[in-house]
Amino acid sequence: QVQLVESGGGLVQAGGSLRLSCAASGRTFSDNAMAWFRQAPGKEREFVAGINWSSGTTRYVDSVKGRFTISRDNAKNTVYLQMNSLKPEDTAVYYCAAANRPIITDFRSRYDYWGQGTQVTVSS
Repeated sequence: QVQLVESGGGLVQAGGSLRLSCAASGRTFSDNAMAWFRQAPGKEREFVAGINWSSGTTRYVDSVKGRFTISRDNAKNTVYLQMNSLKPEDTAVYYCAAANRPIITDFRSRYDYWGQGTQVTVSS
């Protein structure tokens, strides 16, 4: 059974940084898409960043380009999201997701596995 476990969330001041981790277990990912989504109170869950586990190809939503970096460590079966220059509007629950397919997409329904989420709060 595949499990995705997020960690690294917390409270940070605007302009600060956090690094989220997503540890995968239950299978070895190869040519799969992995992604981070986020959901703020009262809003829909939105795509933030994605990476192809094999090629390392990445994709970002425009609002985080230049501030966030997604990466993976194959040996640790872990995906990371480095978040710099955080803004109050980045406040949300951040979810890790994995797909049984290689294409990075911002459609939630294309992802087969989800973590429980980790809270990120950015104070002004």
